[in-house]
Amino acid sequence: MAPTDPRILAIHRASSDYAERWAGEDEIRAHARAKAAEIGCVAMGPGAGAIVRTLAAAIHAKNVVEIGTGAGVSALWLLDGMHPDGVLTSVDIEAEHQLIAKDAISQAGIAPNRVRLINGRANEVLDRLTESAYDIVLIAGKPLELSANISRALILLRTGGVLIIDRALWNDKLADPAQRDPDTMSMREAIEALATGEDFVGSLLPVAGGLLVAVKA
Repeated sequence: MAPTDPRILAIHRASSDYAERWAGEDEIRAHARAKAAEIGCVAMGPGAGAIVRTLAAAIHAKNVVEIGTGAGVSALWLLDGMHPDGVLTSVDIEAEHQLIAKDAISQAGIAPNRVRLINGRANEVLDRLTESAYDIVLIAGKPLELSANISRALILLRTGGVLIIDRALWNDKLADPAQRDPDTMSMREAIEALATGEDFVGSLLPVAGGLLVAVKA
């Protein structure tokens, strides 16, 4: 049973805040997150970003796909952990978002040949990518497209590759059975299917809006 004592809740909250701040956030990422708020998209926080960076470093990721570029915050975390020669392919339907991301990536001093920003729909772009060739697929796209994008990620990932889903708890809505709007229902269905399926072995982490991490079996 979850604690209800206000003192315990306050300690838990303080620990969560401490963990979120622990990895730090440089000025470039902070600026990109601020720009994300301006354009109405939710950027990955430092806690989730640090996990993403660690995963990329742990498997020496060289080929990574990101669905949902946003303002480039998650791209910066990925690139920070990837192999120095690694290439990130990031897909987003919003050209304006990718222009902001491109600026952030440039400010971070990352070589242009390490990033491919592709403007387009995920269902059109991903089907043109090489199968079983990617170390990580990070999904930060629309909930209504999540199940389809997970299926595409399964095709793109090598065996032992890592699937990452940002905001996987959909800002605490998944745990509330009263939340039955289309986005929440789609997210809940996709996340629960991963728990019972045999294609991935994973964990659902209560970081920020939730981070699902799963390894392709």
